[in-house]
Amino acid sequence: MDITGSVALVTGSNRGIGRRFVEQLLERGATKVYATARRPELVDVPGVTVLPLDITDPASVAAAAVAAPDVTLLVNNAGISSSGSLLTDDLADARRAVDTHLWGTLEVVRAFAPVIERNGGGAIVNVLSALSWFAAPGAGGYSVAKAAEWNMTNAVRLELASRGVTVQGLHLGAADTDMMAGYDGPMTDPADVARASLDGVQAGAAEVLVDDWSRMVKASLAADPTALTDQLG
Repeated sequence: MDITGSVALVTGSNRGIGRRFVEQLLERGATKVYATARRPELVDVPGVTVLPLDITDPASVAAAAVAAPDVTLLVNNAGISSSGSLLTDDLADARRAVDTHLWGTLEVVRAFAPVIERNGGGAIVNVLSALSWFAAPGAGGYSVAKAAEWNMTNAVRLELASRGVTVQGLHLGAADTDMMAGYDGPMTDPADVARASLDGVQAGAAEVLVDDWSRMVKASLAADPTALTDQLG
């Protein structure tokens, strides 16, 4: 689809990757951009329509779909970080990660897919992660949630293919955002993440791998899973 003339809605748009999506959508000529967040007062990008949206609250999602009936491009960026052991720590954080990344994102897709279809078709972007494909110590809950969100993305892509709605899975390693504060490895500029994704939307790409890290991890799926974990040390 063409970004120019589109009407977009971005979840979690008050900072990081979501904010960069909003800025680039405006730069690329989107007619309207709905910038949503659990705390909408933190959205400070000029020229947008700000809406409150908590993706884990079905009533909030339904209200957003009513308030934004002209959407043709949905960017599911909202998410949380989680940490801890799946075997020994309290599972509350892991459950919250799954509720947010899987069920919350799916709730938004279910609400807006009919909206996009009624408006003549368009696209959905789900912001995923290289952790959809491997697990790192202390990030088991997040990885489980992203793995589930990845295959949910694949499933809804099949269901929406005949309805004029493309679905993109966007994968990356680490981006230079508040969520990754303290990480000392290589990080991608969030603007480059948004740029790669929107280029993919215009090309109709089902999957976008932003960086070398996500491409390496995806390629490793054909090998013994211990090969990757041994490489990571």
